[in-house]
Amino acid sequence: SLDLPCRERPVGARSWGVGRRLTPERALFEWALLDANKSGTAEKFMVFVSLNLRGGGFFYGIFLRQMERIVSHMKNFDKYRPGYYMPPETCLDWTKKERIEKAPLWCSVDLRDGNQALITPMNLEEKLEFYRFLLELGFKEIEVGFPAASETEFEFLRTIIEEHMIPDDVWIQVLTQSRPHIIKKTFEAIKGAKNVVVHLYNSTSFAQRQQVFRKSEDEIVDIAVSGAKTFDEYAAKMPETNFRFEYSPESFTGTEMEFALRICNEVIDVWKPRPDRKVIINLPSTVEMSMPHVYAQQIEYMSKNLHDRENVIVSIHPHNDRGTAVAAGELGPSSATASGPATWTSSPWP
Repeated sequence: SLDLPCRERPVGARSWGVGRRLTPERALFEWALLDANKSGTAEKFMVFVSLNLRGGGFFYGIFLRQMERIVSHMKNFDKYRPGYYMPPETCLDWTKKERIEKAPLWCSVDLRDGNQALITPMNLEEKLEFYRFLLELGFKEIEVGFPAASETEFEFLRTIIEEHMIPDDVWIQVLTQSRPHIIKKTFEAIKGAKNVVVHLYNSTSFAQRQQVFRKSEDEIVDIAVSGAKTFDEYAAKMPETNFRFEYSPESFTGTEMEFALRICNEVIDVWKPRPDRKVIINLPSTVEMSMPHVYAQQIEYMSKNLHDRENVIVSIHPHNDRGTAVAAGELGPSSATASGPATWTSSPWP
């Protein structure tokens, strides 16, 4: 037989025997959970069970073994390790600033990043309506899409160009992977536009290098450098367009900082930025995997060590996986503007 100890019932717990399903065993389990929750320790829960469950027997053994499994899983967190990488040097200059002292540039990414986050992406008419809304808001840089991704994306870009829907003081931005056929399709899509930011990216994180691409650091750098050179080749054939090139080490927050710096500087060296044609280096928290002060230190390290910094715009693109995108978005520009110009890319992720 099983005897419940004579003790005061925890607040919120039901007395055993209330209802046909609340057996002494289940009542004890419920009381123990409430006690463990109050104490905050799984170990205390097991001590309570061991001391108070009298009688032993078959059901006691099953119950205890099951609870040992639960506790074991609760304590199994130590098999995980942080997925982010700290800079190799102390980067805390941003802590000396109490606010952002210089207004950042703003780029809306809602038509691309926001659109791909939808269960049902916007059709052509919906994208056109949203684009007009962004113009009304006053954005001077708008990421309009990934033209090689779908016919709708390509058609939308051709529509706003051919129907002269892009004001002279607005820069449109397009995104492309560092793959030759996608770059080619992207430059076909922007033909005839006046001011264009062409955004190149490839993934650089440790996890994706090891598990997805299975490539060395040198091979990943070659992908980025090859794409950067291809940009120059296509741009030389389109003198009527004002170009600004942008590069993103995708999954930046999961990349070793020394490697992220190396690959960005290799791309910068290809593009050779100058005052009238600056390069944008975008540092996204593709997956937000740290507290925002870590992101701030990563941005500060990059900003201090990028080549041709006076002709490089550092772009911040925070995602909200941990619910701290706004904090990261404020600390990031504080870190970047300490060394040069910065842009704060708006992020649509909820």
